Amino acid sequence: MQYPNNIKKNYQKIINYSNRGLDLETIIEEANTYYKENDIAYIYKKPTPIGVAKVIYQNGERRIKDAFYKMPSTLDFNGLYKGYYIEFDAKVTTNKTSFPLNNIHPHQLKHIQNIYNHKGIVFLIISINDEYYLLSGKDLLTFINNEKRKSIPYSYIKDKGYILKYNYLKGLDYIDVIDKIIGG
Repeated sequence: MQYPNNIKKNYQKIINYSNRGLDLETIIEEANTYYKENDIAYIYKKPTPIGVAKVIYQNGERRIKDAFYKMPSTLDFNGLYKGYYIEFDAKVTTNKTSFPLNNIHPHQLKHIQNIYNHKGIVFLIISINDEYYLLSGKDLLTFINNEKRKSIPYSYIKDKGYILKYNYLKGLDYIDVIDKIIGG
């Protein structure tokens, strides 16, 4: 673009992947708030356990200057619905053809397996190709145990997963899918 005095400005889009799941978590939190306010379910975002190493005092307030993770976090959300324990994680990929399994840490997979073994409802909500899918822990573990691939094909997610729709009042409404999982 040419500005007065022949000044030329170039704009470069800066891509930051550090918070790419934030939008997904936000619309999940909208649903969780709706569920709580309407006494439907009680699902909460779990805080990441941190230890504070250094605190500074600034303008009469304490601020964390240095901190560390106490332990690896498990999954992002947990709670109760109709007497069932629910735990799930929100995952985002920009890959159009598959969901890379390296987006799931080994300790998270072990945790998914443990929740599944104890009859909890465990799943991933995956954002892929501008769509949202709920993929059950059972289908995730079945894929991992039977396939040698390092990613889950989009076709598998479409086939085994449940499409989720954004609702203006409810956020990313996933409770109907939980009812299907409970029912059969």
